[in-house]
This record gives sequence, structure tokens and C-alpha cells, in this order.
Amino acid sequence: MKLVSYTHQGSTQVGIFHNDLIYPFKALDAQLPTSMISFLQGGEKLMDLAKNYDLKIKANPDSFESVKVAEVKLEAPVPNPTSCRDGYAFRQHVAAARRNRGVHMIPEFDQYPIFYFTNHNAVQGPGDIYCMPDHFQKLDFELEAAIVIGKKGRNITAAEADNYIAGYMIMNDMSARTLQMEEMLLNLGPAKGKDFSTVIGPYFVTPDELEPYKIPAKPGHVGNNYDLKMKCWVNGILVSEGSVGDMDWTFAEIIERCAYGVDILPGDVIGSGTVGTGCFLELNGTGLLNNPDFKPQWLQDGDVVEMSIDGLGLLSNTIKKENTDFSLLNMKKSLAQ
Repeated sequence: MKLVSYTHQGSTQVGIFHNDLIYPFKALDAQLPTSMISFLQGGEKLMDLAKNYDLKIKANPDSFESVKVAEVKLEAPVPNPTSCRDGYAFRQHVAAARRNRGVHMIPEFDQYPIFYFTNHNAVQGPGDIYCMPDHFQKLDFELEAAIVIGKKGRNITAAEADNYIAGYMIMNDMSARTLQMEEMLLNLGPAKGKDFSTVIGPYFVTPDELEPYKIPAKPGHVGNNYDLKMKCWVNGILVSEGSVGDMDWTFAEIIERCAYGVDILPGDVIGSGTVGTGCFLELNGTGLLNNPDFKPQWLQDGDVVEMSIDGLGLLSNTIKKENTDFSLLNMKKSLAQ
């Protein structure tokens, strides 16, 4: 089942996505909420009810009220999630980024998964992404997958953690690299380099639909893994590709760490971290390492970023520049003071 949040005729709603049509929850059953968070908080009872309607829609789509995707505004599948974390699961990306900076691969990567909290109030869906002038100082995309949590849990083992996943989706962890690198010199962050936009969408897909893609976790790891091809285009040019199956740490293992001593909640979003080759920071570093004349690339005003993952759809965004000269970078105190 594919679920979307969308705005139609001034109302934000939830629906089932099928063949470019959306079947509104409110037209299917009065028990189904019009808010994704409320739906997820309803647990297995509401999820099973929605899946039952999904089967009926697929069997006889013309029997149910629907609206065309082209007639609505798609929102983030989980607008204003209860929290938003991002992991660091792809060894290839970490190793390449460190190599490009001239430092050795950090051995702790293979000991435990890590994550950071980003701004859950800055989660966006398909469409325009408005950025401030400082964001355009090395503005970057990050090609990732993400999960949404479907039930409350605490101190969850990796062996049971997949049962807490309601669905999977595409994530673009937008990054303002100049802001990010400056603040991380102080060994805290990322913060302002990351908190302006995290993009998810276009819908989330329940785990049962991904069964045909299932592959074993990497040796020494626990949890479900899927060979879902990942790609990113900027202005129609393919710049990145990989697979969700390349994750070294599984989502189950990331959940295990997230839920240690704290509750995870329905509506929490957790990203995978960047796939290998999945951002300009890595691509530029590799390009310069191999060719001193390589010309780095960063996102610009008007760029169109498209991401696809097998089974999870296509997420498309257009980068827009805010009409302001307000700048944090210009407010820095002088080191001479």
C-alpha cells in the first residue's frame, strides 16, 4: 500500500495512492483519519483497515471516489513528524568522504550505528524548496531512503525492530555545506547547515510491497534489507546511483540504538544517511582527487532535483532562492577582536 498526504481544495488529507489516483481516506471509511499522524497513532487496527481498502481498490478501482494526482498538491507523506532523525548507514559514502579529506576510515563506524536529530518542523514534500542566501554557499542534496515508525516502543532489539516500521520512502537531506563545516569545527552539529529542509516523499510504502526486493543483511548485521536501486538527477543529468541494499547498518539496527532508553513514536521519521556517490560533497571531493582541474558543482537557484528508488516512486523538487540579503555568515565576529 502507498499512502500520501495531500492538499486539495484547501484541505490537507490522507489517501491511498494507486495508478496516479488518490483515494481519500474520508471517502473510504469514517474510521480512517484525515491526518497521517492520527492514522499512525491508530496502530495495526487502522493500518489493517486501510490495507483492506487498498486490496479492494486494486481489484475494482472505479468503485471508489478518487482524485487525480495532477489536481492536488502532494505534501510530505508525514507532515510535521513527531521527530526526524538521520542515520549514517552506508560505509561506502563515509569511507569516500574521509578519503577525499585525507583522513583514514574511522573504525568506530563498524562498531555501532549513529544518527543525528534534524528539524522535524522543516520537513517538506515534492515541489519548491526555498533557501536563504547562506544556504547557497555550497548547497547540496543527499540521496537517502527513510522509514516512518508505526507504533510506540522502547528498548527494542534489532531482531524485533522491523515490526515497528510502518513504511519506507525517499529522503533528500538538504545540506548547506559552508554553514555545516563552520559549525562542526566546534564539535557540535550539524545544525544550521541542515535544519532548513529535509524532503521526504512522494508517498510512503508499506513493507509488504517490498518483499520481492528483499535480500540478506550484510554479514554480522541483523534486520530486513532490500535491493532498491537509488538514483538522483539534477536538471535531467544523472549524478548519483546506488542501492538501499548497500546499507551496512540496517534500519532495524538504527532503530535499536534510537530506542535505547527512550520512546520511539508513531510518526517518527528516520533516514538511512547518504548512499555512496549520493551528494555533491562526495562527488566533488572524488573528482578533485582524481583531477585537479575538476570543476565542483553545487545546487543553484532554479535547479530541479529528482530522486527515484525502486518501489518508492520519484521525488521531484525545484530549488528557489529567497529574495533577501539576510546572512548569518556576514554576522560572524572578527577573529581579530
